[in-house]
Amino acid sequence: MTMEPKPSLLRNILVRVFLFCVLVIGVRFAYVVTIRGESCDLGDFCFFSLPENLNFVTGIRQMSSSAIIIHDAVRSAPSKTDGGDLWSTEGWRKSVQFYASVFHDLIAEGFLSPDSKSLCVETPNGEEVFALKESGVPDSIGIYKKGSKPLVVSGKAFRQPFDDNTFDFIFSGNGSLDRSPKPAEFAAEVARTLKPDGYFVVHTASKDTYSFNSFIDLFNCCTLIRSREIDGFDSAMKVIREIVLKKDNEILGYGVKPRGKSVNKCSVPGYKRQLIQKAEPLITEEPKKPWITLKRNIQNIKYLPSMADINFKPRYVYIDVGSRGYGSSIVSWFKKQYPKQNRTFEIYAIEADKAFHEEYRHKKGVNLIPYAAWVRNETLFFEVNQDPGREKEEKEKGRGMGRIKPVQSSGSVVGDVDEIQAFDFANWLKETVSEKDFVVMKMDVEGTEFDLIPRLIETGAICLIDEIFLECHYNRWQKCCPGERSSKYEKTYDQCLELFTSLRESGVLVHQWW
Repeated sequence: MTMEPKPSLLRNILVRVFLFCVLVIGVRFAYVVTIRGESCDLGDFCFFSLPENLNFVTGIRQMSSSAIIIHDAVRSAPSKTDGGDLWSTEGWRKSVQFYASVFHDLIAEGFLSPDSKSLCVETPNGEEVFALKESGVPDSIGIYKKGSKPLVVSGKAFRQPFDDNTFDFIFSGNGSLDRSPKPAEFAAEVARTLKPDGYFVVHTASKDTYSFNSFIDLFNCCTLIRSREIDGFDSAMKVIREIVLKKDNEILGYGVKPRGKSVNKCSVPGYKRQLIQKAEPLITEEPKKPWITLKRNIQNIKYLPSMADINFKPRYVYIDVGSRGYGSSIVSWFKKQYPKQNRTFEIYAIEADKAFHEEYRHKKGVNLIPYAAWVRNETLFFEVNQDPGREKEEKEKGRGMGRIKPVQSSGSVVGDVDEIQAFDFANWLKETVSEKDFVVMKMDVEGTEFDLIPRLIETGAICLIDEIFLECHYNRWQKCCPGERSSKYEKTYDQCLELFTSLRESGVLVHQWW
């Protein structure tokens, strides 16, 4: 009697072979998607491909076969979504149709041609790239932090994986430049990879004059060709500003100028002056209760970022002159209340009082300048109030919040006298920031504003500041003693008002601070 092979043995062999094949495919898929950070294509063990009738599905207006060249790579596998094939979704079709119409217009205007080697930056799914190919521009590619082959390769707008002078046409859509954490590097990379006489087209949601001029300043590599508004295709960007730039034949560097441009004369541009017309009015009549009126006035302040977009700036800088403790105006006001539009600011705290220096020792993101802001580099004597814990009480006695006061000599003073190193603030400012940066300054310097502000104007450093919050110290009425003025300061309210008025007439956005 012959023995037949057991069915279970054959079944076990087949099951093991099947599981081994599944394991190989799974490992390969994990490598492609996870390690390489890209979508798989047909050569990577994927089993789905682009529908042959996708051109019909998208709803793009048909062109003659000679006008449309579809790259072979487009027939490869698209990325997948939980809801199915991304390339067949309504959102994809609508997006591609919109960008195709944009590119057709650019071709008609001569900014784009079928021979243009083209790049789309910050395109997660490659709608713009596909629209370019459908519009007859086959040599097109996109970049995004996670690639999605065949349309998009891995890369970032501010760190492009391409050689210099590679592309004839670069496109930035969907407001990607608006959201860029590094707009200066973004601009520099565009200037580097775009060929001379090549075109850079941007779609931005920023439509105010301030942001437009900031954009033009950012791209010093290029010449403005035109700017227009077009209707968007979704609720995220209902109205789009389309800007076309052309790269100059010869440029110095790639988009970023060095800091600290030294000029002794400056003129505030008109687009900044326009913001003053929208600002809150100055308090022209001297407050009888300044501790109430001026403090309440802070609620009326119209911050610059509430009147304009502050996109397209290389850096964002906050300078607190007379910062006192870390928890004073830096934390309680700037970090919590100032509208920063999701931008990260570099913070400089200028404070000469040694009693506050320890607070800044371990504070990340804050640069302490442990000297006194002044009109020149020299050593000064300062009067320091005796009790560091009685600022509120000293204020009621007319001594003010600041605890440091310049004096002529070390004799006949009420408090302790310290020898403090002072520095030329105007020159420091010109060496630290540039006219392209977004700079906010708060100044509370116990009366020396009447020395510092004229110095900033004289040296042209005032034009480097976009917005100033200035506390002006004068012989104000005292809270403790009705009918009596503070003897700590010699200036009058009219002199303070004249200082504020002259700044605004010069085009500087300044606010009355308390």
